[in-house]
Amino acid sequence: MGCRMFMRLTCFVSVLLSSVLAACADEQADHAYQALGAPAQRKTDIAWNRYHDHAGLHAILKQLNEVFPDLTKLYSIGKSYEGRDLWCLEVTNRNKGNPSRKPGMYIDGNIHGNEVQAGEVVAYAAWYLCENYGHIPKVTQVVDDHVFYLIPTINPDGRDHWFHAAHTQSSSRSGKVPYDNDRDGLVDEDDYDDLDGDGSITRMRIKDPNGRWKPDPEYPEYLMIRAKPDEKGEYTLLGREGIDNDGDGRINEDPAGGYDSNRNWAWDWQPRYIQRGAHEYPFSLPNTRAVAEFVISHPNIAGSQSFHNSGGMILRGPGREGGDMQPPDEKVLTYIAERGEKMLPHYKSLISWKDLYTTLGDEMEWFYGARGILGLVNELWTSANLYREELESDEAGRRKMLEFVRYLLMNDGLVAWHEVEHPTYGKIEVGGTKKEIGRVPPSFLLEEECHRNALFTVYHAEMMPLVKFGKVTSEKLDRKLYKVWVEVINEGLMPTRSAQDVAKHISPPDIMSVSGERVRVISSGRVIDRFFKKVEPTKIRHHRVEFDTVPGMGTVRAQFIVSGTGSVTITFDSAKGGLLKTELQPSRL
Repeated sequence: MGCRMFMRLTCFVSVLLSSVLAACADEQADHAYQALGAPAQRKTDIAWNRYHDHAGLHAILKQLNEVFPDLTKLYSIGKSYEGRDLWCLEVTNRNKGNPSRKPGMYIDGNIHGNEVQAGEVVAYAAWYLCENYGHIPKVTQVVDDHVFYLIPTINPDGRDHWFHAAHTQSSSRSGKVPYDNDRDGLVDEDDYDDLDGDGSITRMRIKDPNGRWKPDPEYPEYLMIRAKPDEKGEYTLLGREGIDNDGDGRINEDPAGGYDSNRNWAWDWQPRYIQRGAHEYPFSLPNTRAVAEFVISHPNIAGSQSFHNSGGMILRGPGREGGDMQPPDEKVLTYIAERGEKMLPHYKSLISWKDLYTTLGDEMEWFYGARGILGLVNELWTSANLYREELESDEAGRRKMLEFVRYLLMNDGLVAWHEVEHPTYGKIEVGGTKKEIGRVPPSFLLEEECHRNALFTVYHAEMMPLVKFGKVTSEKLDRKLYKVWVEVINEGLMPTRSAQDVAKHISPPDIMSVSGERVRVISSGRVIDRFFKKVEPTKIRHHRVEFDTVPGMGTVRAQFIVSGTGSVTITFDSAKGGLLKTELQPSRL
């Protein structure tokens, strides 16, 4: 009996405690203040102060798809060399309009394996749009009017290799397709070797009275500096951690991969003896080919944004001197990038070939040159954001980075010199900086980097063409004979067809047409002067009027002479601008 009473009392206390804890949690929620820019009520449980491998990114997209089924669609656009899916989360209001006929914004990241924060930025953009839909009017509008194709990583093999293998601060940009870097007939036979098993490839040194290096006086336990010309050194540096795996007298000369997925696109492509990393032929890599096929199958894509690292840059084409860039398109991209400079502290708007270096066969160039898509590339993260100040030189940046690591990361990111056994050199020491230092933001700055870049991308999307009917009027000319005037307005900064699109005849012209069961269009034409009512007549197929483009923030007009009775359907069809339909009722004819 006593045992039963004890069990009942324990159960009562447990229920009471649960009620108290729940009440406390509710009270905490009641007293919490909602920060600006954050979702009113988070429907997902995702942390943005950490990095995720390919499976982790997929889990984020899957959660968004499950929680927001009316806004999202999740699918794979292809597979990598090692069989990983290239996951795309399509975001739009699926209950308003046909997604395939809305202006499309393509967003991807992580084309280079070690540029991992790009994946987080793309996933964050998807999360932000979904969580704030219905709460922030501008977010609701942009998701209603546009469709977003978000692919966090288009190099999942390279991403996972960076996460789960030891790397230097600059490796590996590549994917995992086997590649003969040293041209000895073998592939990937001399990769880095993590001698101490700490997950990072640091530097090797050996004591040498005739060496030309000495410990850095400010960071003697971690770093080295070169001795002065008239000063004796203490060490010789032996390069990055590694051994001579293939017995050719060299170390680390043929690591995994070695090509560059961003030199494999079919625009200004050149073989690797001209363009390093180009691989065998355009789209020879499965990931680049999958993206190209996806983009070609989605002619509604009007804008694109890709994320790389690092340097704090907003890059636009061309990739080479004299490359394709039509002046009207340059003007639009410059305007968008200049807005980005204001949204992204210490980022600079740059022309790729002129301000950085020449690239042949890169993704941005193919998007613009071959598809007429107005795109930008953001090089994420700049060390100027460590202390919110511009740096005068690379050495100043290095010193600021080290100071930041010491005081704000408590030296997490540095590996103290320690002894290891090397099969060739004998007893040596390894130490230096971990792979994360320099290229990726630390955890507490990652969310800010994600938010600023994601919102810049949303702004970029807002600039895409957005067509609407303006005035649609009719005037009776005679019995069963009417004049119909139609006005179409583009509320976006971008034209419905870029100047490159028009010049290269990439997508079909925009078409305005009139149809009806009991009507016949006798003549039609473009209105070239609405005040003096000047019309440039069409010569054939009078039921439709073609326009090269609807200018950004501009208007086009057409006139139709219609014979008959009954209602007419007026259609405006633009591959990148969208599909409009309206009806003129019999009472108005």
